[in-house]
Amino acid sequence: MEAETGPVVEKREIINNVMCLLTDPDGTPLGAPMYLPQNAGPQQLQQIVNKLLNNEEKLPYAFYISDEELLVALETYLQKNKVSVEKVLPIVCQPQAIFRIRPVNRCSATISGHAEAVLTVAFSPDGRQLASGSGDTTVRFWDLGTQTPLYTCTGHKNWVLCIAWSPDGKHLVSGSKAGEILCWDPQTGKSSGNPLIGHKKWITGISWEPVHLSAPCRRFVSASKDGDARVWDISLKKRVLCLSGHTLAITCVKWGGDGVIYTSSQDCTIKVWETTQGKLIRELKGHGHWVNSLALSTEYVLRTGAFDHTGKQYSSPEEMKKVALERYKTMRGNAPERLVSGSDDFTMFLWEPFINKHPKTRMTGHQQLVNHVYFSPDGQWIASASFDKSVKLWNGTTGKFVTAFRGHVGPVYQISKDSTLKVWDIRTRKLKQDLPGHADEVFSVDWSPDGEKVASGGKDKVLKLWMG
Repeated sequence: MEAETGPVVEKREIINNVMCLLTDPDGTPLGAPMYLPQNAGPQQLQQIVNKLLNNEEKLPYAFYISDEELLVALETYLQKNKVSVEKVLPIVCQPQAIFRIRPVNRCSATISGHAEAVLTVAFSPDGRQLASGSGDTTVRFWDLGTQTPLYTCTGHKNWVLCIAWSPDGKHLVSGSKAGEILCWDPQTGKSSGNPLIGHKKWITGISWEPVHLSAPCRRFVSASKDGDARVWDISLKKRVLCLSGHTLAITCVKWGGDGVIYTSSQDCTIKVWETTQGKLIRELKGHGHWVNSLALSTEYVLRTGAFDHTGKQYSSPEEMKKVALERYKTMRGNAPERLVSGSDDFTMFLWEPFINKHPKTRMTGHQQLVNHVYFSPDGQWIASASFDKSVKLWNGTTGKFVTAFRGHVGPVYQISKDSTLKVWDIRTRKLKQDLPGHADEVFSVDWSPDGEKVASGGKDKVLKLWMG
């Protein structure tokens, strides 16, 4: 009898194992394929990955099979999705970024003050302050503690179209429809010097040099409808570089973590510039119509610099630069910085501009122009907003389509034209929270870097704060 039971037991053990290949987000194997027990879940996989990578400090990981997060034992997943155990099962191991996002579900304050539509809102890098720009030509700073207006900054001659905080939190820069740029001190609400003049048409974007490359922050780049981008030095209070070459309006500008500037334009191209002399070093071609929006996989750490969810403040620019560099390196890992572009041709491209001038992936699926693209803070997802009234979610490493979120009844600009904000749950791929409250179109939305709050502004002239 014993001789008969031996092989049966052995057979059952083979059935209970599944051959898995653990890879990093780029698809690079962490080791050889291995048999894992089917009852293994995320916790056991965490231990295996930390062991494979010899991590002294145990890091948290999330696991994905076909872009779906593994939250149960392998056995349950395989049965539910009817996956064959004959083939090797690829499992993507995604290091978890250390930041919190709290699902917002209520409007905690409606703050009036602006006399016209709120066109742009932005939290400071540490999440402690909020600024807005409006059609009433003012920039306003708001007190998040008392949820009341703090400073009203006058000086622009026309609508304030864009604002940008320096990553060290020491300056706010605003650009207007008249083409002038003003610098403000967030501590006093006073302008630091005369307007910076040079652009012939309105400002379409502003981006600061990352603090891990230069501290304290001095240089920022502005882009304009006039087709030029200009680099300014806030200490010298003047333009230091002019990036000319686009034949039509620049729609978006980003100062990358590797020290180059990316500009997208209505001339269908994306140009890459070096920042010592302002020379064009690369041109990214592929789109068949206007390029509307750019996003970087590292944007969250570039925007927040040395600040994280712990709220630590820094005594010197040197210390800030060092911490910011560590955060940037951790975020990037061994992978190159990725860029995503969205266009009027209904498509998006995922690029690795430092490695290749050809796109990594062409991302199709939207039925109308793509108006806005954005990476999640950990670079793992890309969200795209379109005039086809949908928001689509893509894998941030491969550019593969994951899911579509539908629910808006009007074109989606940065977020929406139908007066609502919608919070979507990536895990369940369903609508998590519908946040009505604005009386008219919503023009601008910003999620605070600490993940605790959302601010929105629109045509109804009020600023709304949403909390968890």
